[in-house]
Amino acid sequence: MQAPPDILETPAALQPRLLKGTIFELLHERIIGGKYAAGEWLRQEEIATQLGVSMTPVREALDLLVSAGLAERIPYRGVRVLQPTPAEIADSYFMRLLLECSAARAAAQAITPAQVDELHSLLEQSRGLVTLNDVSSQRQLNRQFHLAIVAAAGIPLLTKAYETVLNTFPEWMLYEYMFRHPELLTASLEAEYQEHTHLVEALAAGDMNQAVFRASRHIINRARELELYLNVPGELLRQREQQMLPLLGLEPQP
Repeated sequence: MQAPPDILETPAALQPRLLKGTIFELLHERIIGGKYAAGEWLRQEEIATQLGVSMTPVREALDLLVSAGLAERIPYRGVRVLQPTPAEIADSYFMRLLLECSAARAAAQAITPAQVDELHSLLEQSRGLVTLNDVSSQRQLNRQFHLAIVAAAGIPLLTKAYETVLNTFPEWMLYEYMFRHPELLTASLEAEYQEHTHLVEALAAGDMNQAVFRASRHIINRARELELYLNVPGELLRQREQQMLPLLGLEPQP
C-alpha cells in the first residue's frame, strides 16, 4: 500500500534538522495508526527527502523501529514494516495474554487514585472516536491506555517487555484492513471502548480476578478480529489460549 502523499508531512513545530528520536516517533505513530501496511517498504531516501533531512538520522530512526519490533531489515533490500507470519502472530498473542493479564492483576492491587484518573481521562478522550478520520488519534490513545495499565503494576521491567510485545501484536494490520472496510470500524471501536471501561472499573475497585477476566476478554476479542478479518488461523490462536488461560485461572474460550 502506498502511503498518502502527505503521510510524512513535517509538522510546522518541528525544526528543519530532526533528530532520530523525532523521526522514529513520527514513523512509529504512522505505523500503529495504520497509515503504513504490513510489509510496506520504508524508503530511507524518500523519507529523508520528504522531511528535508539527511539520511543519517533517518537510518538511525529505522534502526530504532527494527529494535522496537515494528519493522524488519531485509539484507540488501532495506527496511519494511513488520509482516509477521501466522505462527509469529500466535506467539505474540500468547505473550500479550501473559503480560497484560499479569499486569492487570498486579495493577488491581497497586494502582493509585491518580493512575485511575489518568485511565478515566484517556477513556474520555477516546469516547466517540469511531470514524476513519479518528483512527490515528484513537490508536495513539489506545496504546497510552494499555501502557498506563501496565505501568500501574509498578514493575518497570514488565513495562519494557510489554511494550516490545505490543509492537509485535498486529493491531495496525487490523486497522489498515478497516480503512478499506469502514463499515466494520464503528462497531469495533465502540466495543473496544466498552471493554476498556469495564477494565478500568475492575481496576478502580481493586478486583484482581475481574481485572484479569476483563483484560483477557479484551485481548481475545482482538484475536477474533485477526481471525475473521486477516485470516489468521483460529486453531493457532485457540491453541495459545488453551496453553495460557488456565495459568491465569481462566477457562479456555469456545
